[in-house]
Amino acid sequence: MTKAEAEKRIEKLRREINRHDHLYYVRNRPEISDAAYDELRRELVSLEEVFPELATPDSPTQRIGAPPRDELPSVRHLNPMLSLESAMDADEARAFDTRVRRALEREDIHYTVEPKFDGLSVELVYEAGLLVRGATRGDGTNGEEITPNIRTIRAVPLRLTTKRPPVRIAVRGEALMPLGEFQELNRWMTERGESGFANPRNAAAGSLRQLDSRITARRPLTFFAYEIMLIEGADPPDTHMNELETLAGWGFRIDPHKKLCRDIEEAISFHKELAGRRDGLPFEIDGVVIQIDSRADRDVMGYRTRSPRWAIALKFEPRKEVTTVEDIVVQVGRTGKLTPVALLRPVDVSGVTVSRATLHNAGEVAKKDVRPGDRVKIERAGDVIPAVVERIPVRGARRRKPFHMPTACPVCGSPVSEEGAYHFCTGGPSCPAQFKRSIMHFVSKGALDIDGLGYKTVEAMVDTGTVKSIADLFRLGKEQLLKLERFADRSADNLLSAIEASKTIPLARFLYALGIRNVGEHVARLLAGHYGSLGNVMKATEEDLVGIREVGPEVARGVARFFAERRNRDLIDELRSLGVRITAARARTGAHPLEGKTFVFTGGLGNYTRDEARRIVESLGGKVSSSVSAKTDYVVAGTDPGSKLARARTLGVTILSEEEFEKVAKKGR
Repeated sequence: MTKAEAEKRIEKLRREINRHDHLYYVRNRPEISDAAYDELRRELVSLEEVFPELATPDSPTQRIGAPPRDELPSVRHLNPMLSLESAMDADEARAFDTRVRRALEREDIHYTVEPKFDGLSVELVYEAGLLVRGATRGDGTNGEEITPNIRTIRAVPLRLTTKRPPVRIAVRGEALMPLGEFQELNRWMTERGESGFANPRNAAAGSLRQLDSRITARRPLTFFAYEIMLIEGADPPDTHMNELETLAGWGFRIDPHKKLCRDIEEAISFHKELAGRRDGLPFEIDGVVIQIDSRADRDVMGYRTRSPRWAIALKFEPRKEVTTVEDIVVQVGRTGKLTPVALLRPVDVSGVTVSRATLHNAGEVAKKDVRPGDRVKIERAGDVIPAVVERIPVRGARRRKPFHMPTACPVCGSPVSEEGAYHFCTGGPSCPAQFKRSIMHFVSKGALDIDGLGYKTVEAMVDTGTVKSIADLFRLGKEQLLKLERFADRSADNLLSAIEASKTIPLARFLYALGIRNVGEHVARLLAGHYGSLGNVMKATEEDLVGIREVGPEVARGVARFFAERRNRDLIDELRSLGVRITAARARTGAHPLEGKTFVFTGGLGNYTRDEARRIVESLGGKVSSSVSAKTDYVVAGTDPGSKLARARTLGVTILSEEEFEKVAKKGR
């Protein structure tokens, strides 16, 4: 066969295979047998092996999976992937509707209602109709790039099925593992002595975050699209129902369990109807999404920092079961918060074996009067986190002594402080129970920002004894890293370079990195700006700290107690001896030019990252907010600004270009 003949045959095979994939995985209407389909794929694979130069990114053979990658790189979403405000009952949904009608100043609001999937939210980017990137939601702004894994999902089109695709689109949807396939996968893993997944959501997340996409290809995942987050080169659909129809026309799988409702009461009725059919669905859902159908109305409603004002998730009542509390133990979190946990006689809740459940805090334990040996009702809050709902009295049963929180940390022995409803270990990062999470916080973006130190790497370092304290990060050598999984010469060198570069750190970032309770990035900057040096912060008393604007008694107490602990002071001394240099901050004196001014940034900036722009504003005494309100002083509009710009114009907020912002910043310096 000549190359020209092969090219012609390959194109025909690709069209046929893609058509059959769509019929089978999206429309559930297969036309040919599995054997006939396999024969088409085998022929295509064979031709591409003989003529590798004819292989393309949108070929069906790309769904087989690629060799393992060293890591999942971080990517920035084209538009933020926001979360949803939750409503737990119909009255909260009605309150949402009241806010909508008040804001839009009319009564006739149409809502679309569709299932709230319990899977993994994913962003897909297409350019000229071709899939070029897939990413997890991550923190909503940045996610993990998982394109090779996404390509293995047959319900994801590698090329849009339209002759005139937009220049670029970003599609949001949910990667799921259907319940039947989930049970089969767990059975297969159990038979081979492997640990099964806790639920279909964990199975989907674990499958998509594999470094080896060939493993993902063997996992039975599907994908439902439900939002066009960005569209360039074409007009966006004017309603959500039209948006779903557009996605279906492009070749995406759209869930049929959706409804256009004339008002909130019809939406609530549909929620109730779907709750009754929930157990018969082939995939897990934990509620419905109620959203305004009109895009124009959505633009008027706008956004909060982390969620749209035009949509709400109306959750289902969690499933509940009854079991026995075998014991109550105390778990220590990253910030030192002590949480009582009930160790349960294993019970099946919605197909998941639950053996632990949170009791939240000492007050909740006392209020519910839960003791070891009691019968209790369990629910999966949000259908994920098990919690003890209530004690079920058993007539004639002799009960054990009431539970009391310990006075010393059960792990490190540090004193336990009681603040309000909560108890805290005062050991800080020196407490082994807090250690892994303390390291993750220490190296996070707002702190030392050490690229390459993800949780899996930190876990391996701690579990193998390579890192026994935060200070050990600065003692790491190449040979130690090469002994760990996922490390080769280049990745080891890159991590060591990143650690070395992190040794010089501004005071504010170092204070945040220490993980002092109630000290976030903003408070860390306040402390650094007020005291100027770490030594001054360490000497500050509670009384001194409370005198700082925006620092309350709880923050002051946490800071003073942290530095009063000998082990924490020793850690700081050790870090300094290993070359960590904490650069002093310029203490604030007098008025700052942007004192009391609030800025909001929207769109892309050419000369700054968002973090750099924020630091400029804060260094001049101003504040940066993520949402526009009547209290906003300036909105800085970069390229491709979002709805914040329209909101600013509506409210009459001063709008600055990037060049105008630079002039304001220079005047203040």
